[in-house]
Amino acid sequence: MTPLRLLPRVLHVAAVLVRYRVDDLIDEGHAIRPLRWVRALLPRRRKIAMLPRGVRLRLALTELGPIWVKAGQVLSTRRDLIPEDVADELAHLQDQVPPFPGATARAIVEESLGRPIGELYASFDETPLASASIAQVHAARLLLPLRPSPSGRGVGGEGPRFARVRSAPPLPGGEGNNEQPATAHSIARDVVVKVLRPNIAVNVRRNLELLDALAWLVQRWHPQADKIRPRDMFDEVAKTLHNELNLQNEGANASLLRRNFENSDDLYVPQIFWSHTGEKVLTMERVHGIPADDIVALDKAGIDRRVLAEKGVRLFYEQVFRDNFFHADAHPGNIWVDPARTRDPRFIALDFGIMGSLPDEDQYWLAENFIAMFERNYRRIAELHLEAGWMPRHIRVDELEAAVRTVCEPYFTRPLSEISLAEVVAKLFSTARKFELTLQPQLILLQKTLLNVEGLGRQLDPEIDIWSVAQPVLKRILADRYSARHALREIRKRLPQWLRIAPLIPEKIHDALEALAQGNGPLQFGERELEHLRVLQREIQRRILVAAFGGALLVGAGLVFALGDRYGIWPPIVLAAIGVASFAAAWPWKRAKE
Repeated sequence: MTPLRLLPRVLHVAAVLVRYRVDDLIDEGHAIRPLRWVRALLPRRRKIAMLPRGVRLRLALTELGPIWVKAGQVLSTRRDLIPEDVADELAHLQDQVPPFPGATARAIVEESLGRPIGELYASFDETPLASASIAQVHAARLLLPLRPSPSGRGVGGEGPRFARVRSAPPLPGGEGNNEQPATAHSIARDVVVKVLRPNIAVNVRRNLELLDALAWLVQRWHPQADKIRPRDMFDEVAKTLHNELNLQNEGANASLLRRNFENSDDLYVPQIFWSHTGEKVLTMERVHGIPADDIVALDKAGIDRRVLAEKGVRLFYEQVFRDNFFHADAHPGNIWVDPARTRDPRFIALDFGIMGSLPDEDQYWLAENFIAMFERNYRRIAELHLEAGWMPRHIRVDELEAAVRTVCEPYFTRPLSEISLAEVVAKLFSTARKFELTLQPQLILLQKTLLNVEGLGRQLDPEIDIWSVAQPVLKRILADRYSARHALREIRKRLPQWLRIAPLIPEKIHDALEALAQGNGPLQFGERELEHLRVLQREIQRRILVAAFGGALLVGAGLVFALGDRYGIWPPIVLAAIGVASFAAAWPWKRAKE
């Protein structure tokens, strides 16, 4: 039930949804009675009614506040839960949140890290660089002790990058910006400090209670709640918001992605400073770049956009199929371009709150599906969907193959440079749902990431041939991942575990055989199951006997009737009636109704 204390807030949200005609999106059949009551109390705006449904929902979430905006951003990644046009519109949601005071941010940093800010940072700018619904970002500067490296190039062998930072101008003036100068034994690093908003945990909890109540209402009243899946939507939003309330999660994601591309010329991931990071504070290397969709700035900087676009496609397949850890929020605001590298451009990744990974089996099946798609092997695509367990076994392969061909053939008549791989995958998943397709949320997240990556690639280079770039990369990764050398590495990795359990195997086999011999094996029936079988057997026997008795009575009635007036008219009627009653008693009426 919806708690009474939430009722005023639920009514407020319902009023906003009705004002923006979002109720029509939720209740297309006009079957939810509570919304019908609210509709009668509020005026309708014709201008709003003429807007597309995705735009109306975006405007409503913006009015409801930053947590609702965040919820919309999360749902835009779950295209299995909401329509495509709505997901596209929600992806444009932007946090428009006024910053909280810099002095408050300073207090949160000191409380979280347990030291005065003057000891933590050489300088800390209380004027935020950016402010969002969950946290805001401040510029700062660290003084790190110099550690000699074997190469003699500075700290950890990264001297050139540190030298560039050392010569950076001081932070802007303001309260709390008394910068400590670098010494012969220390080096200055420009950083950004991400700080959770004050009382954000309480705010998120209250809004999640409200979202939970609304999900319950839709689940209770909507006639198609099983298709809308409001509980799944709420669970996805709640999980993401809870993860973002601990900035160490984002720091761990960034560290892993940085390790995966540590020596890469294609992607740079800023360093996380764990000594200055906690649940409410994240300190990360400050980087400078050009947003990946700012074509004018990229051309002005002399960036080779064709090379950059091809690198973006390769990076996607390397993250998904080589590392099995991919950036799942790769829109242009989170992907920058290093302006210092023009001939051999490099991306810079930011914001690591939403990352994705696939189970090993799904990763293999997905890769094989891509290869089959590249080779236009529709039969193989249909077989792979069934072998992966994404569809029930009763689905006919030939019918699924025909559906896949219907989706793919119109695309393959175009030039390869005009084929959208992301669009083909989205259409395939949409068609496969008619065949009872079941996909994990991570696969849907992957589909959304592919849409972002391909869209960015075509912005950078409208003539890019996604297929010719992706196919050799994927084949190379698969050849290495499923090669004999890789298999030997896996065997070597698991050999200690196998050796540990090897002496126990004969004893385990003996115990299993002994249990089977005593009727206690995995195929055993419990006492309740055996009793149920005995009752069922007696019931069947009783029905057979009663039916046989009724049949005999009907035959007897027929014989008596044939003898004519010798026994009169009543004996055959009585016998026939008892026979019919016996048949009625033996008939399984409950099963017939079911």
